[in-house]
Parts: sequence; C-alpha cells; structure tokens
Amino acid sequence: MLDTVQLFRETNPAKPLAVERREDRSYYIDFSSVRGGRIIEKLKNKIALFSPNEPTCELFTGHIGCGKSTELLRLKAELEQEGFYVVYFESDQDLDIDDVDIGDILLVIARRVSANLENSDISLHSGYFENLFREIQDILNLLSFDVSEVAVGGALSVGMAQITAQVKASPRARDKLRSFLEPQTNSIIDAINQELLEPAIKTLKHHGKKGLVVIVDNLDRITPSPKAWGRPQPEYLFIDRGEQLRRLHCHLVYTIPLGLRFSTDYGILTQRFLVDPKVLPMVPVKWRDGTEHKQGMALLRQMILARAFPYFEPEQRLQKITEIFDSPETLDRLCRVSGGHVRNVLRFLNECIQLEMILPLSREVLEQVIRIERNNRTLGISDDKWELLRQVHQYKKVIDVSSYQTLIRGRLIYEYYDQVDPWFDVNPILIEAKEFQL
Repeated sequence: MLDTVQLFRETNPAKPLAVERREDRSYYIDFSSVRGGRIIEKLKNKIALFSPNEPTCELFTGHIGCGKSTELLRLKAELEQEGFYVVYFESDQDLDIDDVDIGDILLVIARRVSANLENSDISLHSGYFENLFREIQDILNLLSFDVSEVAVGGALSVGMAQITAQVKASPRARDKLRSFLEPQTNSIIDAINQELLEPAIKTLKHHGKKGLVVIVDNLDRITPSPKAWGRPQPEYLFIDRGEQLRRLHCHLVYTIPLGLRFSTDYGILTQRFLVDPKVLPMVPVKWRDGTEHKQGMALLRQMILARAFPYFEPEQRLQKITEIFDSPETLDRLCRVSGGHVRNVLRFLNECIQLEMILPLSREVLEQVIRIERNNRTLGISDDKWELLRQVHQYKKVIDVSSYQTLIRGRLIYEYYDQVDPWFDVNPILIEAKEFQL
C-alpha cells in the first residue's frame, strides 16, 4: 500500500532531481524525444569536442519550472563521467535577483569555484584578491559593517564568502562596493583567469581531469527591473556586459531569462556570446492543431507514476494508476491542465495530497486545486492581456513581442516544439477561465 506522506515528499515541486543519486535517477524521465532534440547531449558533446584547450560558453533557457535544473544536473553527472571537473551552483543563493551587477556574478563564480576546489584539497592563493579583500574590508568597515575577520592569506573562498554574505542584504553596501569594483572589472576577470582558473585547470589535469566546467544556474530568475539609467537588468547583464561574462577561461554554461529571446537586441546577444541560446520547451500535451500528443502525455504519466513506483517498469506502473488516482481520467486531466509544465504537474499533485490526505486522489479534489489556481492566475490579467492571450491561442505564435515579457514571466503562455518550428499556446488553466471565453 502506498505511503501518502512519502508520496507527498517525493512530489516536492521545489526539488530538482540529481541523477547521480540512484533514487533520483529512478524518478527521472527523459523528455528529449518530445522537446525538439537532445539538448543536454549537444551541450556535453560541444564541451568534449573543444576540450581541453579552447573554453566554450553556452546559454540555456526555458520557462521557470520547466525542468532546467534537473537537466543541468544531468549534464553535470554526464560530464563528470566523461572526466571533467564540474562546478554547479544556484546563483540566487548568493545574489539578490532584483539587483545584480556584473561584478557580483564574477565574484560569485570565483567563490564557488575556489570553494569546490578547496573541498577537493586543491588550495589556491591569489595576491590580487588578498589585496582586493583588504581594500573591500576598509570600505565596508567605514560603512559600519563588521568585516574585521575577512580572510587574508587563507582560503580564497572564505574571504569571498564573507564579503558576499555581508553585502547581499544591504543595498547601501552593494552600491558602495560596486562603485569601487566597476572600474576594476577587467582586472578582476584577468585575476580570476590567471590566479584561479588557469592554475586550477593545470592542477586538475595533473589529477587526470579533462578540464573545468562551471554551470551557473538560476540566472534566468533575474528580474527585469530597470537599472538607474532605465536599462532592464537582463539586457544589461547579458547583452551590454555579455562579452565580459564570456571571457572566463573555462567551459561555462549560463541560464538566462527566456524573455531575452524576444528582445530587440537578441542579435547583439548572440554576437556577444557567439552562440544561440539552447531552449528547453514544455512537454507537449497536444499538437498545435489541438489533437492529443500521445507521446508527450505518455511521458507525463510516467513522470507522475515514477514518483510512487520508481523501480517498476513503465507498463507495470500503468497498472498502478488507481492506487494514486480514482481513475485514469483523473491522471490525464492533471497532465493536460498542466500544459506540460513539469513543476506544475508536481505542484498540483502535491496540493491534491495536502487537501485529501488519503489515496486514491479524487477528481473532485483535483478540480478544486484547478479552480484555486485559475482564480489566483486571473486576478492580475487586464482586458488587453486577455486579448493578447486570445491571439496567441488562435495563431499559435506571439503577435505582440513587446508584451511577451509580461506574459512569459507570469507563465501565461507556454512554448512548445514540433517537427517544424516552435509554437505557443495559452496556459490551459486560463483557457477554461470565463474571461478568456468572452
């Protein structure tokens, strides 16, 4: 008999799967066959082909919650199997996503790389950063921050960690620090390359590694809040300063906001990074003509069933549907109303378990969760946005690019791929709203 509490834990929508762990690997479903190709394999192969002497820089994007972190953790595991040393981290643990500057990202990368190396018994010392720490310490002390213990002469990551921790929560400290660091951006990049990355790669090769890969996740969550001069943060960081982000001498993978693909400066973005962003679309539950996408639906069913029966074969899991749901139709309703947004599939299921607290889950409680979600989503949608949504639903493309940023950030429309081209549709939760039918 299924354990309701255990299923609730295993459907936690906030937890990405790390496929190097056996348990997580048993939950993983490969959606690449319905998402337009094997994106992670392409990233891995490019890094392997260019290693060891030529660094690469890739951009990865998709809707928030579509499964990027899980795929990037799979990339990490596969690259490690290939012999690379991989540093993966979630950037929003160190950065205030409402207020980010180029120096913040560079210092966080340096901190995370040095911390990972130190955990692997590879210690590096940097005269440049030791001097920089002293100067930063003086600046912050003048602002009455207690940084008297900032490490100088010790582990490189310790000094960086203490500084970033002190200023993350203080706009005043951030502003002061940025005015000091901004003129030194190129010197900081050079120091990261010459005193951290290049010595690290040399040491790693002595240990039999093919190279160093840094995966910077969750930069796609950076908000479009404007800088003081009016430039939105994503455009400023990845377009205006993209060339500097690309200059680090190791293999890099950055996640970026999906809305940048619809920026009027998209061409400049690709020139700065010399690549087109790789896009992870939604899992399709239907084709663009409205007919059911049988393969996409089948994979979504397996994703849900695997959380309850991870070690069963796919056909065996299908025989267990009624241990979780009152009918197969309730499972299919969950898959369809999610629109193929993998986090929402788990979130809706998780909320059903919270409400009912007993298995199998009823169709009534699922419809209750759907109504609550629909009511919450429709509150902030104005009449003009409803009209835009109707156009997207009719034409399966974005008509008004200038308004797309708001629609995509609110996850009001989703992007899919078929054998021809990308196409778009409205979040199924909203299609059933009475305002959409007007």
